[in-house]
Amino acid sequence: LASMRTPAAMIVGLVLCPCGLLLTLTGTLAPQWRQVSHVPDQPMDVVWEQGIWDICWERQSTHDRLCGQADELGYFEQVPVRVAQGLMPSSLVLTLVGLVVAALGVRCWQPEPRHLVAGVAGLVLLLSGLMSLVPCSWYTQELWALPAAPGSTLSVGYSLVLSYLGSCLEILGGLALALSFHHCCKE
Repeated sequence: LASMRTPAAMIVGLVLCPCGLLLTLTGTLAPQWRQVSHVPDQPMDVVWEQGIWDICWERQSTHDRLCGQADELGYFEQVPVRVAQGLMPSSLVLTLVGLVVAALGVRCWQPEPRHLVAGVAGLVLLLSGLMSLVPCSWYTQELWALPAAPGSTLSVGYSLVLSYLGSCLEILGGLALALSFHHCCKE
C-alpha cells in the first residue's frame, strides 16, 4: 500500500502550480502594473493605472473608472512593456502545457506515478515561472524610468505583485515536481 501513495513533492507541485497560474493570469490581464497619481493639471484623487495591455483612469472619490485611455507618452512602446506583452502570455501557455504533462506523470489513474514524466513537467513549469519572473523583474527595475507626467507619483500596482507571486509559486511547484527525477535515479 505504501507504493500506491502519491509522493508529497508531486502533490505540492500540483497545488502550487495551478495557484501560480491563476495569479499570473490575473496579473497579466489586470491593468495595474503601475499606478500614477498626483498628476499635474488633474484632480488630486485621479489615478492612472497602467498595465501591459491597457491604461485606465480612475477618480477615487467617485469610483468612476474609464479604461482604454490613449497612450500619449509612448508607454506601450517601451521595451520592458513589450517584453512583458510577449513573455507573460507565453508563460501562461507553457504553464498549461506543464500542467497537462504533470497530470500524465502523476499517478491519478494508474497504480504508480511516472517519475520521469513528472520530472519533465517540473522542468517545464520551472521554465514557465522563470519566463514570467523576467518581465516582472525588468518592469520593476524600470518602473520609474517608464514615461509618466513630470511631477507625478509612481507606485507598484497589484497586478505586478500578483505576477511576482504567481511566478514564484510556479517556480517552487516546478522544483517540487522536478524532484521526481530523484526516483528515476534510484531505479
